[in-house]
Parts: sequence; structure tokens; C-alpha cells
Amino acid sequence: MSQAATASPPAPARTARGAGNTGDIIFEWACRGAGVLVLILLGAIIVELFIAGLPAFRAFGVGFVWSTEWDPVQEVFGAGVSIYGTIVTAVLSVLLAVPLAFGVAFYLTELAPPWLRRPVGTAVELLAAVPSIIYGMWGFFVIVPAFATYIQPTLIDTLGELPAIGFLFQGAPFGTGIFTASFILAIMILPFIAATMRDVFEQVPPVYKESAYGLGATTWEVMRGVVIPYTRVSVVGGIMLGLGRALGETMAVTFVIGNANRITGSLFGPGNTIASLVALEFGESETGSLKLSSLLALGFILFVLSFIVLATSRYLLRSRLKA
Repeated sequence: MSQAATASPPAPARTARGAGNTGDIIFEWACRGAGVLVLILLGAIIVELFIAGLPAFRAFGVGFVWSTEWDPVQEVFGAGVSIYGTIVTAVLSVLLAVPLAFGVAFYLTELAPPWLRRPVGTAVELLAAVPSIIYGMWGFFVIVPAFATYIQPTLIDTLGELPAIGFLFQGAPFGTGIFTASFILAIMILPFIAATMRDVFEQVPPVYKESAYGLGATTWEVMRGVVIPYTRVSVVGGIMLGLGRALGETMAVTFVIGNANRITGSLFGPGNTIASLVALEFGESETGSLKLSSLLALGFILFVLSFIVLATSRYLLRSRLKA
């Protein structure tokens, strides 16, 4: 056999990058430009808010963050009340939404028949498409009267008498307040948390659950001993995403929180959040005034809070994907 017959065929020539793929290069740089543009916009927003709010930080110092004064007449402003209302309503809404979201996700992944999973899942996800102002109007005209007539009086007569936590459920049953705002927020963030939980529950390898069922475990024991430990980091990440959504909500909270610049010990008392305070008083602020600077400083603080929460959620979700 000749040497030409036994020689291996020559390797195909490699096309040099950029020789005939101009379209790929343009697409690559367009995608890079889009990513860089997002970072530039994000940085520009936070820098602009900080610069615009700098006069307020200079006038009131670090005490601006925890001061509870908000007096436009005397031009004395503080962020303490609105920060308190923002954190309390967001955390309480998560506490209300997480059990419901877990129940929805558990039902859709383990209990619901296949023909019912898609309609129920779609119905839950449609809650995220409802505009926030619709939630606010619904809360003001439906939830507030119902709370004032039935829910708050019942809680005041029962939980309000307890020695340790009774102060949280005392006060006049006006229907509005921090608890009502938290309830509306819980409904708004429910689809985000439920969708995340459902997706990560479905990612559990079937062999894990089948092995547990083969050992005689019940459905709840499989969920508690297999599914939740396997997906706990992603579940926490989804909850943090819902928390970030609740922190920045504006119109729905403005309708039902009572909009009072004071801190009350009762959950039924009125209050405000950073977003609701900015929405109510931004239009009345004069350009270059200390009040406008204080409102923009509040926006900067809200941006930082939201960024911390969302960055934490992304970190938890990414760490789960790498595991």
C-alpha cells in the first residue's frame, strides 16, 4: 500500500476570526454595548440621586437616616418614619405571602392533577400583570371597609388582649394602616414567590423523590425531607426577590397605608413608606428646595435598600445553580 493511501487526510483549514463573520462581530459588540449601557444607566441613576440628595445629607448629617421629623414649614426633614414603614410593610408582606406561595407551589407540583396545573399556575401568574393602581383602588374600596368592619375589630378583641404582642393589634379600626398595606403587598408579591418555588420544586431529580416514596415516605415527608433541603437556597432567593418587589411599591401602598408621618406601635396605625411619601410630596416640592433634596435622598436610600436585597437574591440563586 502506497504512502499516499495510508496518509491521514489533511485537517480542514480553520477560518480566521473576522475573515468572513462580520455580522457575528457586530452582533457581539452590540450585545456588549447593551450590557455596558445598562451598567452606565444604573450607575448614573444612583449617582444622580446621591448628588441631588447631598444638600439634605449636608444639612442634617447622618441623623437624617433615623430622624422622625418631617416638617416642611420649618424645613426639618428626616427619613426615619418612611424607612421604618418601608421595612415593616415589606417584611410583614413577605411573612404573609410565603406560606400562601408555598401552598400554591406544593399543590401545583405534588398534588394537583396534570390537567389542572396549567390553569391554576396561569391564574396565579396573572396576578403579577395587574397594575399596582388597580390593587390600590381595590384595597381602598373593598379591603379597607372589610378590615374596618370585620378583620381589625376581631383581631383587636382577641390578639389585642395578649400580654406580649397585644400592643401590635390595638388601636381604632379605621381599616387603613400598615397591616392593610402589608396585606395588599402580600397579594402583589405572591405570584413572584410562588412561580420561583414552583420552578425550583420541579427541578428536583425525580429519582430522589421516587427513592423516598419507595421507602414509604408520605407526600409531605418527601417535600420536607427531599424537596425543601434540595431547593432551600433557591427558595430563599425567590423570597428575597419578592421582598425587593415589596420595598419599592408606590401607588397600592399610598391608597391604604394612611400616609401619616409618625411611628406607631400598632400595626393598625397609619404610617408611610419611602415610595408613598415621595409620590405624595414630590409634586409640591420647589426646584432647588431642601424638601426636594430630602425626597431625592429618600430615593437614594430606597435604591440602596432595593439593590442590597436584589443582589442578595441573585447571589443565592447563582450559588444554587453552581452547586
